[in-house]
Amino acid sequence: MKQDKEVWLRGALIEGITPLLQPVAHALLQASEELTIIMQNFNDALLWTQPAGCASPGFHLLHISGVLDRLLTYAEGNMLTDNQLAYLKKETEIQDLSSSNLEDQCQRQIKITLDRLKNFIPDTLTHYRSVGRAALPSTVIGLCTHAAEHTMRHIGQLIVTVKILQHQPLS
Repeated sequence: MKQDKEVWLRGALIEGITPLLQPVAHALLQASEELTIIMQNFNDALLWTQPAGCASPGFHLLHISGVLDRLLTYAEGNMLTDNQLAYLKKETEIQDLSSSNLEDQCQRQIKITLDRLKNFIPDTLTHYRSVGRAALPSTVIGLCTHAAEHTMRHIGQLIVTVKILQHQPLS
């Protein structure tokens, strides 16, 4: 059930996460709540449908999980593993998973990400990190913030896509 206030307005601090990353944690918790609401009673027959050429709900769910893992890996100062690169390549492919499987995977990755945020201390947040094969510059706090922002962007797209699909007759 949807709360009256968004997570960031509830005044709760997430234990173990530096105050500087609390907005990141709040955004991820908000994404988790929104995900639960929008995917409730979702028809699996629509999971890979792309209305008007937009990304399918299945893609958004796969991508949220993958991007959280990848961005936190970079924030931790690591390069992507072969498994992470393989996952990235498969994000656009139709997979034999239910919407509930994909939602569970996404929810697990949000929880894992929150746990990973606990490993960052304020002194390390401005440390530079390289992103991708091109070694583009970022910072720990920049990567963590982008993980939350990017997740919420895809949650917003997922909400709109699911609402459109649920209001179209099945072919």
